[in-house]
Amino acid sequence: MTAQEKEKNRFWTLRYTLINVTYFMVFCGIHGYSSVFLLGKGFTNTQIGLCLALANLVSVFAQPFIAGLIDKPGPLTNRNVAIGSTVCIIMGSALLLFIKDSIAVIFILFAFIYMVQMAYQPMIIAMNFEYSRVGCKINFGLARGLGSLSFAISSAILGGVIARNGVDVLSIFDIVVLFAAVVILLTFIKPSGKEEEPVKADNDISLEDEKPHNNIVEFTKEYPKFMLFIVGVVFFFFAHNLINDYFIQLIRPLGGNETLMGYAVFIAAALELPTMALTPLFLKKFSCESMLKFCAVMFLVKTLIMTFATNMVWVFVSEACQMGAYAVLIPVSAIYVSRIMAKLDRVKGQAYINVAITLGGVFSGLICGRLLDVYGVKITMMIGSIVTVMGVIITFIAIGNGKRKTVS
Repeated sequence: MTAQEKEKNRFWTLRYTLINVTYFMVFCGIHGYSSVFLLGKGFTNTQIGLCLALANLVSVFAQPFIAGLIDKPGPLTNRNVAIGSTVCIIMGSALLLFIKDSIAVIFILFAFIYMVQMAYQPMIIAMNFEYSRVGCKINFGLARGLGSLSFAISSAILGGVIARNGVDVLSIFDIVVLFAAVVILLTFIKPSGKEEEPVKADNDISLEDEKPHNNIVEFTKEYPKFMLFIVGVVFFFFAHNLINDYFIQLIRPLGGNETLMGYAVFIAAALELPTMALTPLFLKKFSCESMLKFCAVMFLVKTLIMTFATNMVWVFVSEACQMGAYAVLIPVSAIYVSRIMAKLDRVKGQAYINVAITLGGVFSGLICGRLLDVYGVKITMMIGSIVTVMGVIITFIAIGNGKRKTVS
């Protein structure tokens, strides 16, 4: 590879990395500190749960619908959806700064920006594979890992800033970062060119199919094991979302506060970087299927440690397990989708991964906020652990060898 080609490759990775960095900085502000923000606005745990459940539920329907439109030829692209979504969040965050006392209005606005930010995440992931097929060399694992690092740094900083200045700083932070995100996305234009064949590895079969499966019934018939795997993801993301959405409530009985929460989340997100960056190396040694099974087990380990934690040290240990759980799932599932699915189904496949994560948030929001108010932290976390065990079992049953039949 010439020096000019290497520079070009780094340039695409750099710009895609900046998209991930800005996205996950805002993800930290909106999702990572959702409970902190809403508690600061006077919400109860039950009201927080209903707000997040509503946002996640709407996102569940929005993601595959938008993905189906993107998979069809036309002007609606991953990039255009990302730009439009970013502008919507800027507007919603700005309005939140001016609404002080109306819980009902704050409920609607926060649910809206939470939903939009979740809904366009699969489009950012799919953008990598879309651009790669026309020759843009992007290190997805590195870009995604640096996105997690930006989440980590943001979390470590925001915890202390919120403790000193209040929760409105979150909206200001989101607006500033999102303006930068819009500029980056506007300049991230896909070059014209003939699409290349996707890379084949681990004996997986990449199949370019001309017929999209937009109907969920047809999609399930075409990819039955994948859709069963989606069910497993819903189950172990129940506890994952429980921990993330109610983190401050979980650690206060252990002596935690917003500042320590920021440090704990920093540990989890920072440790995602090496795992994600080294994903291509891991996939030379292990199959996608074995890595997905491993990450399911690590989700369980993380949940169990948090369930039985007696002080903040164990909370930090639990968060460190993120490097084998979420940090494996995100890049490996994206690659898994690109390998086992036809071209016209890939955005939908990635959307269904995100739908599963989101559904975990729906059930967590509907159930766990009320559980915390009525039964407390320990009982709630025990239920989360049981649900995670079920998710691991389903995942092991669902993940086969990942091969599809070839078509002559």
